[in-house]
Amino acid sequence: MTHLLTTFFSGMFLFNSIPHLVQGICGKRHMTPFGVKSSAAVNIIWGWINIIAGGLLLYLSGPGAWDVLTLAVFCAGGFIISIYLAFFWSNPDARLPWQ
Repeated sequence: MTHLLTTFFSGMFLFNSIPHLVQGICGKRHMTPFGVKSSAAVNIIWGWINIIAGGLLLYLSGPGAWDVLTLAVFCAGGFIISIYLAFFWSNPDARLPWQ
């Protein structure tokens, strides 16, 4: 069970890194936990923090070949964070709780 939980969160972190890296590489400001209009450089850093966290969780999920369930759980984590963030960022007044 722990294997599936770490795989799920790995998918969430790795998929969350994508918009931050894309916005940062394109030189655009984008919301991060550090600010509503974080600079491109901050987005690159936040994207890489997500990659490291997701990669570490993937590593900790255990060695060996993935079965269909593991792949489905990884993809579910990525899908859920993607859909959630699509709705979240669609709101022009979107703010994280501490912002």
